[in-house]
Amino acid sequence: MDEERKALALFRIEKAKNDLHDAQETLRLGMYNNAANRSYYAIFHAARAVLALDGLDFKKHAGVVGTFSKNYIKTGIFDPSMAKMIKSAFSIRSESDYEDFYVLSKADVEQQVYDAGIFTDEVEKYLNKRIILE
Repeated sequence: MDEERKALALFRIEKAKNDLHDAQETLRLGMYNNAANRSYYAIFHAARAVLALDGLDFKKHAGVVGTFSKNYIKTGIFDPSMAKMIKSAFSIRSESDYEDFYVLSKADVEQQVYDAGIFTDEVEKYLNKRIILE
């Protein structure tokens, strides 16, 4: 694996961790739409970090989500529960960002931020293991 791909993957996982921190802070402040948005982007950038190791990237979110699910969840690299996390986060983020009068519940946002933490942690473990081994 080339050094450029490793560096990009590590950059993206740091970006994901920063987004997760922002999600946790905005949740703490009661800013649920912001927390939903930032937790989705934590998941999104974590998924892109994995794709970077294999030289994959997409301009559209659906391409990232679909390829991550197909190449890394359906193949057993990551737990199937992560597919639900990414789909739920994408749906909630889209609705809260684009739908007028969409109201997020505190419980939904708390779950999404929690899931983003799990997702990001699992991806970081995978990246560390894969980068060390290759």
